[in-house]
Amino acid sequence: MMRCCSLFLALAALILACGCGDGNAPAADAGSSDALALDAAPHDAAPSDASASDAAPIDAESGDGGTGLGHPFGTHSGYYSPGVILPSVPTPQQRDQATADYYDAWKTAYLEPACEPGHYRVHSAPATAAYTVSEAHGYAMLIVAMMAGHDPDAQTIFDGLHAYFLDHPSSLSPDLMAWAQNDTCDDVMGSDSATDGDLDIAYALLLASVQWGNGGAIDYQAEATRVIGAILASDFHPQNTILLGDWANSPGDSYYTGTRTSDFLVSHFKAFRSATNEARWDTVVDKTYAIVSHLQDQYASSTGLLPDFVEDAPGTDPSPASAGFLEGAHDGHYGWNACRTPWRLATDFLLSGEPRAQAAVQRLNAFFRSETGDDPTQLVDGYQLGGTPFGSYTAMAFLAPVTVAAMVEPDNGTNQAWLDALWDELVASGIDEYYGDSIKLLAMIVLSDNWWTP
Repeated sequence: MMRCCSLFLALAALILACGCGDGNAPAADAGSSDALALDAAPHDAAPSDASASDAAPIDAESGDGGTGLGHPFGTHSGYYSPGVILPSVPTPQQRDQATADYYDAWKTAYLEPACEPGHYRVHSAPATAAYTVSEAHGYAMLIVAMMAGHDPDAQTIFDGLHAYFLDHPSSLSPDLMAWAQNDTCDDVMGSDSATDGDLDIAYALLLASVQWGNGGAIDYQAEATRVIGAILASDFHPQNTILLGDWANSPGDSYYTGTRTSDFLVSHFKAFRSATNEARWDTVVDKTYAIVSHLQDQYASSTGLLPDFVEDAPGTDPSPASAGFLEGAHDGHYGWNACRTPWRLATDFLLSGEPRAQAAVQRLNAFFRSETGDDPTQLVDGYQLGGTPFGSYTAMAFLAPVTVAAMVEPDNGTNQAWLDALWDELVASGIDEYYGDSIKLLAMIVLSDNWWTP
């Protein structure tokens, strides 16, 4: 079997598919216009009401603001390192407001009631081949938990997202989520899991435990612990490398030793360690950073770029995947999966001061500044690891993570201007398509100093 999240990013004439296996056949080429697409007819349920006038006011300086929340949006607990810089928007409240406004737009565009009363899901099609995918579900659960305090309906929505998750278990690991559903909420393209969705769902449940406590209808902490245990059992190789999903579990199969760099969610792993006291997570963290360092030193010494996929991850020479490993010609390049790595790795430095994350992200930031001449509009959607571009336009899925990476480099007289230019470009973009828009919103939560660890 094979499974990965499919992203059909259609802008103008370009249709980009991040690929999907049918359970037995190779996944679609990520650059192919004839990639598999399911029927994505509009759902007849009305989107959630996301009117800004209904949202609670933002108070960034008053603790929980009387909300009773554990960590309401706008708390600004600060990041770990004094070297971290933030966009030079005049006040923290203005960064908050820009983030809250975009959340309202994102919620209207993508978050909707599902097929059962009280259930919620993200409408990710046509950016994905299926109507929705677990990747989108994980993003939504993260976002809604962190936006509590702005959105008065956050817990109701989160619980509805959780109900949908419970209603779609993986056929291989029932405590994980089946990765794709159609417009009538039926599992499609196999009912196994994708690791990134699993990881984000578990982290979001830990956030919910802090945000709302565990004495209500859902014991979020117990749910998180259940999912984390299943992740460690089913989404990780015995040698502590990250599998592509619970389907990549056959020793001897090339997928069993492969990994996806956009699943290197190290700050999640550290939170799971704290929540469960499971020492194996320490080994997972060390192994993940060893792979990052090896790839940057041996295959991208001048750029620090990471490939979408890696082969022989548990071995002594983890290497960029060959063309057609899982999704297409660019599997070994910095493409529509790896574009998320600057955000994911930078977040670990912001939360913990992790020096390995700082070193990796500073290499990336240096490359992007040099490659673009500090002009965000020159960033394109894909590079070979040596730095040669193969992309053709500035996509938000690429720009937003680079903006987060710019926070890691202390200002040397010019890096602040680079971060500010990226922020301005980020905020100026409107609603476009699910994948880039969701990554943008998640990045804005980080950039506004609203990301936190449970």
